[in-house]
Amino acid sequence: MKVLVFGNTLVKKDSLPIKLIPSLKKLFPSIEFIEADGIENIQQYGRRLFILDTVEGIKEPCLIHLKDIQKHKVISMHDCDLGFNLLLLKKINKIEDAIIIGIPMKISKKAALKKAGFIISSLSSKNE
Repeated sequence: MKVLVFGNTLVKKDSLPIKLIPSLKKLFPSIEFIEADGIENIQQYGRRLFILDTVEGIKEPCLIHLKDIQKHKVISMHDCDLGFNLLLLKKINKIEDAIIIGIPMKISKKAALKKAGFIISSLSSKNE
């Protein structure tokens, strides 16, 4: 199993997923955690993607399925976020599905690791 990890270490509220990588690698040595540097060509990681990313507006780490991503009006390139791109990749048949492990913007590293670890463990057991 591969998990694409998004985030930005230069923006504090968006950096936690990246900071979790070393601890997650220790907890799950059989899972490959890949720091994604962009959304271009993410379909190269398979037709079913697992993603760890910061999500605005949630209070606890949670799973977000591709079918649950809300479509929104695109006015400028700033509106072309991860969700938009995943929906586009699905529409043009480059991916089948994507599951996002959402990390809230305001959570401690310890709490995020514990709860995200539980989610990853359950996903991993279903995908073996």
